[in-house]
Amino acid sequence: MSDSPPPLSVAIVNDYEIVIAGVAAALAPFSERVRVVELDSQLPVISDVDLILYDTFGQVQGDGIDLETLVNGGRAKVVVFSWNVDPDLVDRALARGASGYLSKELKAEGMVAGLEAVWRGETVRPAPQQPVDPTQAAASMRGVWPGHEHGLSAREAEVVALITQGLSNDEIAKMTYLSINSVKTYIRGAYRKIGISRRSQAVIWGMQHGFEPNTSRVLEAPRT
Repeated sequence: MSDSPPPLSVAIVNDYEIVIAGVAAALAPFSERVRVVELDSQLPVISDVDLILYDTFGQVQGDGIDLETLVNGGRAKVVVFSWNVDPDLVDRALARGASGYLSKELKAEGMVAGLEAVWRGETVRPAPQQPVDPTQAAASMRGVWPGHEHGLSAREAEVVALITQGLSNDEIAKMTYLSINSVKTYIRGAYRKIGISRRSQAVIWGMQHGFEPNTSRVLEAPRT
């Protein structure tokens, strides 16, 4: 009989199925330590899991995260998974009730170690560093956002997703904690890559290429 503890049960939450599927795939090699039992896109978590990993792609961040809705009356600890590692943003998320905050710069093994530390009761936050450049993402995290096959960086894809949702540049800047100039830079880069020049075209392109949030839930069958 093995003395190893059972793996931590994890639910992954985001409004984009491709995003949560990508994160789950990155964690799959570590199933003896963490077991993904639920993937939720635009639906509350219904499984009694140990941890909820909240991916911020195209979603509210910082103190805007609705932790009560995520937990849905359960006991799970919430861990935020984001490119945004600004210390003030991290502080607000933790003050709001998140138990940990992981940078998307981490490779999968670092993610697993962070989740385990949160479960042990540690408050996990990114180490002090320069802001992460999503175009230099770790190889293990490639392909976890819509539009990657068209050459869009994670940030460019996120901005296109928010445009598709109908947000203005000012609203995108507030939601992503980017400067308005940074938002405009990402928009120009994205438009160039997908061959468009106007916002209306971006909305249509986004709707045709998987940038509308989708609703889905995947549950793993209980182990016997």
